[in-house]
Amino acid sequence: MKRQTGPHALYYPFHLCHEETLRRLLRRFHTVHFRDFMALQLTPLCGMTAYRDRMGDDLPELVQSGRLVQGYNVSGALAPDVSPAIDRDLQDSLWRGLFHAGLRQDLRFQLGLFASRQEALLIAEKEPLQTALYSVDGLRAVAGHSYEPPHGCAFEYGLALLKTSASLVYTYRLALMHNLQTVTDSAVHHSLFERSCRREGLCVDNHLLIRRGY
Repeated sequence: MKRQTGPHALYYPFHLCHEETLRRLLRRFHTVHFRDFMALQLTPLCGMTAYRDRMGDDLPELVQSGRLVQGYNVSGALAPDVSPAIDRDLQDSLWRGLFHAGLRQDLRFQLGLFASRQEALLIAEKEPLQTALYSVDGLRAVAGHSYEPPHGCAFEYGLALLKTSASLVYTYRLALMHNLQTVTDSAVHHSLFERSCRREGLCVDNHLLIRRGY
């Protein structure tokens, strides 16, 4: 049985959403919560650059009224208890199958991880990557080989796995910490999150908004 929470929801996995999605969220939930951009630091020399934009930048009235809550920090080095949770995702064949199918079939999922659909498909077509062994420490080791970020499909695929898993781990950590439901308009992330929570034995009320026409 899922844990019952109030009408307060954390949107995931992104720090921004479409304006129509926000309208639908505000009709459904009393408050909608957003994290900041997730700028992970894999090693001191390999990381993501953070954006300063927030969902409420152009909607100050929603922030002031408390309907839109933001500012959850998920940037920086991975916490010691986050890395093992990511490894469990990366070692889960069902989770990996959902990820790979999304990378091959879902345009929004592709563009959330790579610069273009063509790049995503090029990497996804390399079938051995779906079953290749990945771990946080393994990716750190590859990233630390030189002063320049490593290139190659295997590393880029692994980094996409890590970013996707980390976004979901932080989602259920924030949801449980702040007694929030979770909601997304990405079907692939919804399926991955459901799988992670089921495997971890976590009870989170998780909702999917189906996007149609936008």
